[in-house]
Formats: sequence, C-alpha cells, structure tokens
Amino acid sequence: MKSQTELRRRVAVEGAKLPDELHPLLRRLYQHRGVLHASELERGAKNLHPFHSLSGIELAAEILQKAIADNLCIMIVGDFDADGATSTALAVLALRSMGGRNVKYLVPNRFDDGYGLSPEVVEQAAARGAQLIVTVDNGISSHAGVTLAHEKGIAVVVTDHHLPGETLPDAEAIVNPNLADSTFPSRSLAGVGVAFYLMLALRARLRDSGAEVLPNLAELLDLVALGTVADVVPLDANNRILVWQGLSRIRAGKCRAGIKALLEIANRDPRQLAASDLGFALGPRLNAAGRLDDMSVGVALLLSEDIAQARMLASELDALNQTRKEIEQGMQREALALCDALERSSEALPLGIAMYHPEWHQGVVGILASRLKERFHRPVIAFAPAGDGTLKGSGRSVAGLHMRDALERLDTLHPGLIIKFGGHAMAAGLSLEEAKFAEFRQHFGDLVGEWLDKEALQGVVWSDGELMARELTLPTAELLREAGPWGQAFPEPQFDGKFKLIQQRLVGERHLKVMIEPLGGGPLLDGIAFNVDTALWPDPSVKQVELAYKLDINEFRGNRSVQLIIEKLWPL
Repeated sequence: MKSQTELRRRVAVEGAKLPDELHPLLRRLYQHRGVLHASELERGAKNLHPFHSLSGIELAAEILQKAIADNLCIMIVGDFDADGATSTALAVLALRSMGGRNVKYLVPNRFDDGYGLSPEVVEQAAARGAQLIVTVDNGISSHAGVTLAHEKGIAVVVTDHHLPGETLPDAEAIVNPNLADSTFPSRSLAGVGVAFYLMLALRARLRDSGAEVLPNLAELLDLVALGTVADVVPLDANNRILVWQGLSRIRAGKCRAGIKALLEIANRDPRQLAASDLGFALGPRLNAAGRLDDMSVGVALLLSEDIAQARMLASELDALNQTRKEIEQGMQREALALCDALERSSEALPLGIAMYHPEWHQGVVGILASRLKERFHRPVIAFAPAGDGTLKGSGRSVAGLHMRDALERLDTLHPGLIIKFGGHAMAAGLSLEEAKFAEFRQHFGDLVGEWLDKEALQGVVWSDGELMARELTLPTAELLREAGPWGQAFPEPQFDGKFKLIQQRLVGERHLKVMIEPLGGGPLLDGIAFNVDTALWPDPSVKQVELAYKLDINEFRGNRSVQLIIEKLWPL
C-alpha cells in the first residue's frame, strides 16, 4: 500500500510570554509546542513539582520507613521493559542507600508469569521471604495478586503510572499520578518517575526523623532519564526537567556503570548525548532482555558497580537486540504480506488493523504494531500465541484514538471477548482466546471505523517551517540540540524546504545518502534518508526535491559537520 503523506506546518500558540532575549528560532519552536511562559523552560531540579500532592505517597513512604526500621524483607516487583528495569534498579539502590538491609527484586518473566503482580509472581516473592511487596511500573490492575499477597500475610505498596480501571486493588498504599483523586500537576510521569518521587518522600521522612546520613537521590537521575525517554511518555515540563538532569549527569560521566557500558556498545559519545539516543540506542538494547529472555539481565546491568561486569552484560543485551531485529524483520515481512493479500481481495484495509500469525514472537509484537502503524497510519494490534490457547496482543494507536479506552469499550460491548487488558492512550496490551481472534478483529475494525474518520488516518509530516540558508549551520544545529530535551509530545524540531539534488546513492541496503543545495542558493549539505523505498530511490531523473528534515550534527573522526536527517522527500 502506497500511503499518502502530506506536509503540514505547526502553528504558534497565542498569548505566549517568553523572554525577549530568547533566540528567535527557539521562540518560534517553543510557541509551536504550546509553551506559554518562561517557567515551562526551566530545567533546574529545584523546579520539579514537589512530591506532596501525589496521592498516597505519604502513606507509602511511612510504610517503607517502618519496613526499613523493622528490617523486613522488601521485594521490589518490576516490569519487563526499560521503564520497569530502571524503576526496579532505582528502587533497590535508593532503599539500600537509605538503610534497607534486606531489599530484593523480582522481575516477572514475560513468557511464564504474565504482566504485573500476578499470583504466580506473588508465589515466587513469598518463596523468597517477602514481607512487603513494592510494585514499580505495574500493579494498578493486579487485583488477584494483591489478594493472594494478603492471604500470605504480605503487605503491598503499588507504584504505577498506567491508567487505573474502575476498581483499584486492595493494596496498603497506591501511588499513581493518574488516580481520580490525584492533584499532582504531571500525569505523564513514567513508572521510574513515580518510583523516584516515592524515594524523595521516603528520604524526607527519614530526614525529619533525625537521620543524619542520607543519600543524594539526584545520583539516580540517569536511570530516571533513561526510563522516561524509553517509555515514550509525554515530555511535559516536569518530565523535561527529570530527563535534562539525567542527561546532564550522563554527559558529565556521572552515571551508572551499566549506562556507560550501554553507551560504549552503542558507540555513543556520552558528552554529546541527546534524549533521542536514550530512546533509539540504549532503550532498545535494554528492552531486548525482556522481549526475548529475562529482564533480570537488564536490572543486573543497571545495578552493577563493576564496569567489566557491566560490559559483559551489555554485550549480552546487544546480542539479544540483534536477534530481536532479525525476528522483527521476518515478522514484518509476514505482516506486510498479509496486508497485501487483504488489499488484493475485495476488502479494503480496515481502519483498525488486528493481525495474528501462529509463529510470531510475543516479545516483539509491540514493535511490529508500531512499525505497521507508521506505515499505514492507523491503529494496529499485533498478536502472538502464548502457548496455552490464548493470544497476547500489543497495540499502538494514532492521534485521536485512545487505545486503552477502545479496549475498555470493546470489553463493555462484548463481555468475555477480552481476557484482560491495560495500558495508555497510545499503547496497550491485552489477552484473548485464540478462537476469538476473528471476532475481535472484526469488532476492533468496526469500532475504529466509528471513532475515527479517514481524514484522521492521513499520514502527516509536521514541520516547524523553513530554515533560511544562513541558518543551515553547525551553530544552529548545536542550538537545537541544547534546547531540548525533545521527545514525545515535545517533538524534536523538523523543518521543510526545497533543494537541488546534486548527488544520491544508497548506503547499506535501504538508506539514501544525498548532497543537496537550497534552491535559492546556500551551502552544500549532506543528508541521509533511512529506510527509503528502493523502488523509488535513487532516481537519477529527479533533480529537485522538497524535504522534511531535522538538522543534525555528524561526528566523524573528530570532525563535526551539519547533516540533514530526512524524514520525507518528494520529487519536484
């Protein structure tokens, strides 16, 4: 399917009151992102929202303080993605640094235990002597797990950021910025952000109780930055502070040995690190452990104090990530073949796509759904067999359709169709019986057709407008890099323009390397477009192009130069 993609320019928000001394280009970019006041651009830790308004946090901190004083066995139960791994490592490190002498962790295995604080995980925690369970990045829907923990005499504190259902588990305390009674200004905290805030509250209680030696929790902000970016939560003003502070520590070399090892294996210079590197270089390697094997490897990497051991674990994760890429490429070929077959039939491609293949890998269906969403510009749920007659699905949505709300609506309209579900607006997971897949596919496609019109499914490339020839320079690229952190809901600046196409050639298998010059005259520039359609490019007959691009810095053998990262190119 050759989907149409149109270029649209962002519009500045009205009423912005930004400093006069702000660079004109940055003023424009911030106004395009809805920034109204200079306070939203503050990146100092002192500007973080205080923890006090997070519902349940004082009670949770009190429970932790007493558990430490009584030397209880505290079991941190995490999740098998990068947010869960960083949350787990942060909670373990913080509690141990604040006097916890019996702090353990347990990461569910995606294939054996399922998601969250399942009864299977509670059994494992009990067998290892847990007296208090603290969930990080999960637990808000773990009713059965909390009930079983109580039957075994184990108290539970839930920290999570996923959207709650109609009822909450009967935990001793729940900390989640998305609870109905929450007044915390930022509902976009990642799981690692919630865990960090709880540790801040615990540290404050210990200080008020007279503790003299307390850790500097800012030392854990490298983990917060990595988990926040990797989980693709919206970078609101508060999350931007958390990410910037963590990035700054990593750039200064003040980070965990595990993060240093990941940077090395990804061939990234920490001094030049951008938020996008956390999302595209470090996050996938960490996630690979939970997708294909066991995230305990990832947590062990983040907890490691020994750089030699960290390098060994990072190499293991890198190998898993390579395997993940190979599995994903095979699944993607199969998925596209299914889409092509559907298009060749009398049926149109549904507005909401649900796909299943009996040989797909359940650890990779989320990435597959994301790739198909980007290609076809519509919500996608990809399913793989769980091995017990059920399917595990992972969905990715587009602007205008709340994925978790859609699943909740389907569950209401068709009771018994879905076994369980949970997630966010843009990503969600679910389980259903294999025999009900065809029924689910039909109902999902119908619901998306009701909730979205075809206009909403048009592929759109958003631009911040043109850059003048004199702005296509290294100082401008450096200005943009330092003006972030950029990320979800605060997108990296992207521009459009028309250029002469002087040279074009393929590098690798599908990357188009070009040399261009602005149509109105200006500097000769290098550019690269990743994963182009090789049936269309390179095309020697095309002499002029319109580009949507990001201004990047290419570093090679100590030399730094401007490079355009081309998102989309159209022949003129």
